[in-house]
Amino acid sequence: MNRRRTTTALITGAVLVLPAPLPAATAAEPGDARTTRVVAPATPQHWDPLTDDLWAYEGEELVLTRPGTNPNDGVRRPFEYAIVTKGPELTDTSVRAEVRLDESVAVSNRDVIVIWNYQGPRRFYYAHFSQDNTIYPHNGIFVVDNADRRRVDDQWTGSVGAPPAVTDAEWHDVRVDHDAATGEIEVWVDGADEPLMTATDTTFTGGRVGFGSFDNFGRTRHFRATGTAAPTAP
Repeated sequence: MNRRRTTTALITGAVLVLPAPLPAATAAEPGDARTTRVVAPATPQHWDPLTDDLWAYEGEELVLTRPGTNPNDGVRRPFEYAIVTKGPELTDTSVRAEVRLDESVAVSNRDVIVIWNYQGPRRFYYAHFSQDNTIYPHNGIFVVDNADRRRVDDQWTGSVGAPPAVTDAEWHDVRVDHDAATGEIEVWVDGADEPLMTATDTTFTGGRVGFGSFDNFGRTRHFRATGTAAPTAP
């Protein structure tokens, strides 16, 4: 993916926008002038869960303590998640976090998800990190657009997907990159040399980010996202 070159600055619990000069040997491209980094500490001031009672804030960790409930409203999608409310909506988004699946490893379909370009409860992307890769809704890249979640990753063959993202109860580094102009999506796990999952989709070009699970539970820490602040309505 041809990611734009940007410079970021970090202030815990805040959003900072700085000019991002490029090295002299690199030609500037439209949109390279500014970037925004949104950092989401584990506090209620930074996160908006669907169901407050299912979440806990434990030091640096945002914890989904129990599975969510199927809304049964005609659109099949993740049951429970929390959205980052601080800072602007982002486009050309890169989300980075540490995640852990707390459900027992005996549960083969356990998962956590990372959300981006969230525009509402029926419109968003999510990456599904699971230890099962043999069922359509597991371990892939999905779009929810006022209809049942639709799988868009290149790795799904119709019967098997990318290798399982998480097979244990340890912490894992994850990253999701989305180029709004091209629709290129890359999902990385534990600093691998190649993305675990890839896709191309232009359904959404901006929105908020979040964390949750389809129908299991887990936790995240050091959650942050970098991108370009999406234009706001006049």
